[in-house]
Amino acid sequence: MIRQFTSAEFVFLLSAVRWTLLLSAIAFVGGSALGLLVALARTAPWQWLRATAGAYILVFQGTPLLMQLFLVFFGATLVGASVDPLAAAALGLTLNAAAFLGEIWRGCIQAIPKGQWEASTALGLHYVTRMREIILPQAAKIAVAPTVGFLVMLVKSTSLASIIGFVELTRAGQIVNNATFRPFLVFGIVAAIYFALCWPLSLYARHLEKRFGTVSR
Repeated sequence: MIRQFTSAEFVFLLSAVRWTLLLSAIAFVGGSALGLLVALARTAPWQWLRATAGAYILVFQGTPLLMQLFLVFFGATLVGASVDPLAAAALGLTLNAAAFLGEIWRGCIQAIPKGQWEASTALGLHYVTRMREIILPQAAKIAVAPTVGFLVMLVKSTSLASIIGFVELTRAGQIVNNATFRPFLVFGIVAAIYFALCWPLSLYARHLEKRFGTVSR
């Protein structure tokens, strides 16, 4: 029986936002930690480490995120394990985010003027000390704006978790639509909620880009 779209359905959609935000936060934090390692590996003086990080980025940027979520969720059954949809979605998005953030931050690290690298080398600083004390603090300022911009994409990418049964905003919209059969209304509201989440982040990313761009000049 088809139900009417009421305030209860709207509240259900709003309640699903917390799962979208939770999944985004987990993927962003995990992706940031792993992405920093990838970026450092991509700029390391050891060829084998650069090649390994490059292969990781190539695989995760060269395949659809949807396929990666499928492989994480259904691949666990091959070894007899059962994976919770939230855990599978978080792991898949984390691995994907790490590849993109690693490449973003690699570019920011390599954007530091060559003279800074040469000066730190002339001082006899070890690679780890050089990165921690000189290179990374400068690269962080460059990286803020594109990182916030990527966060916008990550929030929207969480919608793909609905395909493996995780009830975030998009999946909640599908559930409500199946009960009310009001696709334009339901998914219009879902789109508006995504816009409300992402638009402030987009504006903030532009603000940061202008701010740090002005400082760098």
